[in-house]
Amino acid sequence: MSELSSQESKIALLQAFLFHYGEPVPAEKAAKALGMKKEEFEALAGELSKDMGENPRSGLTLIMHGGEVQLATKPEFADARKRIIEEEWKTELTPAAQEALSLVAYLGPVSKVTVDYIRGVNSGFTLRNLMLRGLVERTPSEKHPHSYDYHASFEFLRHMGLSRIGELPDYEKYHRALDDFAVMEEEEAPHAPAESNA
Repeated sequence: MSELSSQESKIALLQAFLFHYGEPVPAEKAAKALGMKKEEFEALAGELSKDMGENPRSGLTLIMHGGEVQLATKPEFADARKRIIEEEWKTELTPAAQEALSLVAYLGPVSKVTVDYIRGVNSGFTLRNLMLRGLVERTPSEKHPHSYDYHASFEFLRHMGLSRIGELPDYEKYHRALDDFAVMEEEEAPHAPAESNA
């Protein structure tokens, strides 16, 4: 098998980065993370978008809006995506979803990077499903520009029969412990790689 050209390697790297990130990411931030100039990043994003758009075997497209980019499902697969979401609603939370939800509830507001680091996997898909269920919400981060923080929703409190998040079992104990861990994670490994998408 022949090696990928430098250009192909960069496009593949960009696709992997956007998949891992899982959220809209500012072009400038993505370019910096990948060691590229913004102009080079935007050119590569354009090529990736064209490649996925012209490839009938790809179910993904690249959205570029307001200076941000994100991988998304192609519009023609909207019905399939809707069925998947509806099926998710009918099923119980998976162990992965329960794990991520617990971290958000006890540590929130918390960044995706921190949740990924603690779990050891990319939690983007899981967090999106929790938001679709209405159990988790996200807001612009106060600490990190162009990023989001996740926290438990009112629907989560209603579902759990709680009047406030502090009523969770041993909330103060685990919140403090996880908060200390999050601080250590941000200082030592703010961009820890993910092993899989769960």
